[in-house]
Amino acid sequence: IKVAMYVFMAGTIFVAVCGNCMVIISISHFKQLHSPSNFLILSLGCVDCLLGSLIMPYSMIRSVESCWYFGEIFCAIHSSLDMMMSIASILHLGFIAADRYFAICDPLRYRNKMTMFNITLFIVISWLFSFAFGFGVVLSKVNLAGIEEFVVSSSCVGACIVILNKEWGMTPFLTFYLTCSIMIALYMKIFIIAKRHAHVIKTKFKDISNSKLSKRSERKAAKTLGTVVAVFLLCWMPYYIGSIVDPYVNFDTPAVVYDSFIWLAYFNSTFNPFIYAFFFPWFRKALKIIATCKIFRPNSSRIQIY
Repeated sequence: IKVAMYVFMAGTIFVAVCGNCMVIISISHFKQLHSPSNFLILSLGCVDCLLGSLIMPYSMIRSVESCWYFGEIFCAIHSSLDMMMSIASILHLGFIAADRYFAICDPLRYRNKMTMFNITLFIVISWLFSFAFGFGVVLSKVNLAGIEEFVVSSSCVGACIVILNKEWGMTPFLTFYLTCSIMIALYMKIFIIAKRHAHVIKTKFKDISNSKLSKRSERKAAKTLGTVVAVFLLCWMPYYIGSIVDPYVNFDTPAVVYDSFIWLAYFNSTFNPFIYAFFFPWFRKALKIIATCKIFRPNSSRIQIY
């Protein structure tokens, strides 16, 4: 069973790191992709890549061996980085949803609103807020206020788990709930606008081919947006519900169940390259250039991606 768990989790980590590295290399290397919107995706790729390379390997050993072998100091650093990267990933997804909203719903003023300065501000806010929250909560131990006796009695030697009291269990949930609500609202608005555009095309062009094109566009928009929201909710909802419910049931959630929720949340970092990059034709072309080693040719950074 342990071998199977190691193989599965190691495969998940490999896909997360490699997939997000491809996103980072593509946007960083090809000059045509140097746009404010893509830099937001690049930052998300960095967050998920760091989560896959710095956090998930140690979490894998902890999950399989049911023990922490790396000491208390590194446990505090690991837990802080874990919380930081997870929150940063969620915030980036929210800002990407806002970027998509302005690009489709307000295209005439999009360039004035989503400038490089504003995108940089979004990225800085995501990283700084996540850093302050993750390290602030874990190192100050405010999450353990009022439950110190329970932690001492329940924590085994070699354990490295983050336990949140009622107050601090609610705070991450509110961050998730607020971001999730904004994402759903923005993507619903995007879908309505995309459907309206498809209807205009269908009205202006009465021939069959354009009518079919309009229907395909509607289905593609619905499929893409539905996938984004569904995967996000599927990955993160169980973990945050467990975090907020656990203090009210005297922390009786089985360790295996809680650990499964954590890994399900990790999977979102594995899926992000597929959702936010593989849906883009330019990424598929960039990936093909990288895979065929054409990226090492002179002036490869100036290749036309789209």
